[in-house]
Amino acid sequence: MSAMSLSHYNLRADREKMALLKDFYCEFVGLKVGPRAALNSYGFWLYASDQAVLHLSEIRSGEQRQSELKTSFDHVAFNCVDSQAMQEKLQQAGIVYRLAEIPASEGFPTQQQIFFNDPLGNGIELNFV
Repeated sequence: MSAMSLSHYNLRADREKMALLKDFYCEFVGLKVGPRAALNSYGFWLYASDQAVLHLSEIRSGEQRQSELKTSFDHVAFNCVDSQAMQEKLQQAGIVYRLAEIPASEGFPTQQQIFFNDPLGNGIELNFV
């Protein structure tokens, strides 16, 4: 048995922060709110094309989220189009970002990457071939 692909990742927050994250990922990553399974909790599923890639879930009653928890998580990456338009959008919004370029190598085309953080500090990488 082995993994075949990444299904999704989940961010948990209170409703106010969840709304902030939803709006941010829709505006600056290009995800869209889509259908969500019938669950007994509040939240959103955000889609890239027809794939649910980001689940935003409300923290459970009484749950304590650690905001200073040290982990090895660095970022989540998305394949994107129109790097120039994205850079302009980030600049207009005052979002600090970093550019990187990965040169072509056997089996891999040249990629431009844009790195930035969401409003809660989670890392985002946008890849442009």
